[in-house]
Amino acid sequence: MKKTRLFKKTLVALTVGLATQQAAAAGFQLNAQSATGLGRAFAGDAVIADNASAMARNPATMALFDKTSLSLGFETITTKIDVKDATYNGSAIDDVDDVGSTSVAPNIHLIVPVNDKFAWGVDAYTNFGTKTEFSDDYPAAEYGGLTDVKSFNFGLAGSYRLNKEWSFGAGIDLIYAQGTMKRNASAVVAGAASAQLNQTIPTGTSLLNVDKADGLAVGFNVGTVYELDENNRFGLAYHYSPEFKAKDDYGQEITLPLPDIAEFSGYHHIKDTRFAIHYSVQWIGWSAFDQIDFDNLDSGQSTILAAQQQGKTYSKDYQWQDGWHYAIGGTFYLNKTWTLRAGYMYDTSAQDSVTSVSVPDSDRQWFSTGVTYQIDDKSNVDFGFTYLLGKDVEVKENSVGTVLNATTRADAILLGLQYSRTF
Repeated sequence: MKKTRLFKKTLVALTVGLATQQAAAAGFQLNAQSATGLGRAFAGDAVIADNASAMARNPATMALFDKTSLSLGFETITTKIDVKDATYNGSAIDDVDDVGSTSVAPNIHLIVPVNDKFAWGVDAYTNFGTKTEFSDDYPAAEYGGLTDVKSFNFGLAGSYRLNKEWSFGAGIDLIYAQGTMKRNASAVVAGAASAQLNQTIPTGTSLLNVDKADGLAVGFNVGTVYELDENNRFGLAYHYSPEFKAKDDYGQEITLPLPDIAEFSGYHHIKDTRFAIHYSVQWIGWSAFDQIDFDNLDSGQSTILAAQQQGKTYSKDYQWQDGWHYAIGGTFYLNKTWTLRAGYMYDTSAQDSVTSVSVPDSDRQWFSTGVTYQIDDKSNVDFGFTYLLGKDVEVKENSVGTVLNATTRADAILLGLQYSRTF
C-alpha cells in the first residue's frame, strides 16, 4: 500500500504542475471588463472612456467623467477546442471536439467625481478564467480530465486632473481565485503501475483531485491620460500582478507568478465627421512565469519522490514568453440613438516550447463588432460580439512517462451585454 501511495503521489505532483501551467497560459486572461470594449476588440480601451468600465483598463480615465457613472453587464465565452491527429504511445486515438465550454463573466463599475479635480471608483469583474473537460474514457486521461479556473477582481481607484492636458490615476486590486483540477490514470498508466508494484491499479484511479483550491492576492494599477484636445487623446496604464497562492483542501499551497500588464491606447475623433479611430498595444509579461512553487506537499495528496527527499518544498520550471495584443478599431456615431463599432486584434501566444491539449494556446485573431442603443439622455445599452480564431498547433506531452502527440485548435465566440447610466 505504501508503494501505491508513493506512485500516485508521484503522478499527482506532475499532473498538478501540468494543470497549473495550463491555467496560467493565455487562456487564463479573459478581457471581460465590458461589452463596449468587446465590440471593438478592446482597441483604445485605456483612453476612450465612453462609460464607467474604462476604469478597469486605466484609472486615469475617471478624470474624464463629470457625472456619477454606473456600468454593469456580463460576457459569455464559448470555446470550441479540437484535438485531432493524436497518437498515444505510438497508437492512433480518436479525435476530440467537445472539450470546450461556456462560461459567464459578470462585471460592474462605478465612477464618482468629487469635483473638477478628483474622482474615485469601485469595480468588480472577472479577469482570468478557463475551463476544459475531457470525457472519463479519454485514452490519454492523465493529460485530459477537468481544468476549471476562475478569478474575480475587486478594485478601488482614484484619479486627479492636473490640468487640461494631463490626468493621473491609481488603484488597488484584490484578486480572489478558485480552481478545480482532476486527472485520472489511463489504462496504460494503470497497467504500468500494476506491473511496477506487483498489484492491481485500476484504470481511472485518481491521480489528482483538487477541488476548489482558492486564495487571495493584492495588486495595483496606475495610469495617465494626455489630451491634445477634445477629439484626440492618449492613455498609458500599468497593472502590477502579484504572486498568487492557492490552497487546496489538504493544505497544499501552490504559488504562481502572474504577469504584469502594460497598455498604450489612442483615440482620434476625425473633425467634422461622425467617425473615430482608436488603437491599443498591450504587453503581458508572461516571461516572469519561470516556475511554480509547491509547499506543504506531505500534508496533501500531491508530492514526488524528490520533494520527499528534500523536504516539503518543490519547484517546477517552465519556459514562457511575453505576450502582445495589437488592436485597432473604429466607431461610427450614427445619430443620437445609435453608435456602431468594430475592431480587430492580433493576440500572440504565451506558450512557447511547452504546449498542452488540456488548454490549447496559439496566436489568435479577434474579429469584433458592437452597438450602443441610447435609451435616453442618461442611460444606454451595449452589445458586443467577437469571433476569436486560433491556429493549429502541434503538441507533445510526456510529463508522466507516457507520450501524447496531437494537433490542437481553440476558437471561441464571445458575447457581451451591458447597461450604463449617469446620475
